[in-house]
Amino acid sequence: MPFSLPTTTTTSLRRSLNHHFNLNRNLRSRNCRMTTPPVLSLALPSDTGRVLSIQSQTVQGYVGNKSAVFPLQLLGYDVDPINSVQFSNHTGYPTFKGQVLNGEQLWDLIEGLEANDLLFYTHVLTGYIGSVSFLDTILKVINKLRSINPNLTYVCDPVMGDEGKLYVPEEMVHVYREKVVPLASMLTPNQFEAEKLTGLRINSEEDGREACAILHAAGPSKVVITSIIIGGILLLIGSHQKEKGLKPEQFKIEIHKIPAYFTGTGDLMTALLLGWSNKYPDNLDKAAELAVSTLQALLRRTLDDYKRAGYDPTSSSLEIRLIQSQDEIRNPNVELKAERYS
Repeated sequence: MPFSLPTTTTTSLRRSLNHHFNLNRNLRSRNCRMTTPPVLSLALPSDTGRVLSIQSQTVQGYVGNKSAVFPLQLLGYDVDPINSVQFSNHTGYPTFKGQVLNGEQLWDLIEGLEANDLLFYTHVLTGYIGSVSFLDTILKVINKLRSINPNLTYVCDPVMGDEGKLYVPEEMVHVYREKVVPLASMLTPNQFEAEKLTGLRINSEEDGREACAILHAAGPSKVVITSIIIGGILLLIGSHQKEKGLKPEQFKIEIHKIPAYFTGTGDLMTALLLGWSNKYPDNLDKAAELAVSTLQALLRRTLDDYKRAGYDPTSSSLEIRLIQSQDEIRNPNVELKAERYS
């Protein structure tokens, strides 16, 4: 399946990027600063885009940027990762070591990029953020990037918790609700996170749809609640409000439960939603079908490989088989179809 944007979108992107690149090249030439070759992702932009991904990173395993960057690259994106943490392994192991990036250090990286005219991005992707101060700096980054590219798409996975338990300080919820959600273009919470952001208890599909509408009113035009359990059935509920004031197009996908727990799946799912929704900007349901089908194929492969290795996959969390699933990422076989609500 060829991966390309609609012609009008591609032409607009190229024109905007070329204007940015040529303007800054002229400025550098006047100041006799042109000592390095051009950045080709700016000078010759891809048909997909240039993504700044700010997430956690592990040496071993696939969570955060390790789970998101490779799939986006397979789908044709240039991806620049900033690691909010750098750990030896994910925190589900008996022990871990590493470093945590603070807000000042994040801004240093942004200033370094800006000093070299490298801050033109089409997308920003954020995942787990561990502190209010770092999240506040993320907001500064989004505003800075939108001052350079007003058409920047911000895809936010508001990682706060799951199954009734917060992973982050309580004050983070307020910052996400009041400051982050209004800036987001697409939001990908799970059921618990959607409840925290809206104050609405989700006990039915109708509740899930209403939560999406509440989030639309706060900012993002696209909302995907990536996992909702209603009556023992696992669902994804998506919603696209194409214009403010219009009724959103909403849909659901029933997802087959796989009897195991995996790490990095939320990070991967949001990256896939970014990748495919950019290819199908007016068909969020199609993008979600492709993302869900990719994830399901990858999880089945992971489960089968652990069984082949003689390991009981129900005994602990499993590391996903990302590299081994690259064919499914590039060309997913859509097995799970979206059902539109009337």
